[in-house]
Amino acid sequence: MKITKEARRTSRQLFRACMVNGKLDESSVRKVVSTVAGSKPRGYIGILDAFARLVANEVDRQRAAVESASPLSPATQTELQASLSKKYGRPLTLDFSVNPELLGGIRVKVGSDVWDGSVKARLKALSDSLAA
Repeated sequence: MKITKEARRTSRQLFRACMVNGKLDESSVRKVVSTVAGSKPRGYIGILDAFARLVANEVDRQRAAVESASPLSPATQTELQASLSKKYGRPLTLDFSVNPELLGGIRVKVGSDVWDGSVKARLKALSDSLAA
């Protein structure tokens, strides 16, 4: 579905209105969605679609997915949280998971940024360079 420029502009304005001190306010988001869905202005489906994308992107920017080959110690988790929050200049919520397929190292994904320091990625890169 193609979204009009007006709907995209309106969704950005609504999104900016939901930001409080640089953070997304959940109650404001709920209020905006219920108000737009209730009043049904022209192109409201496009507005809500674009607004949902903006909200999802912001939520992804505040969350980091950390995969490791083995469980990380609480001290390592705390150190990693502090390091990532400092790098991004905002507090991040970290979701830790264990993925034995990595063989070693960790993989971190924050929004669209991915850092892959796993043994699996290094072996794949080595394999690709030998095949070329």
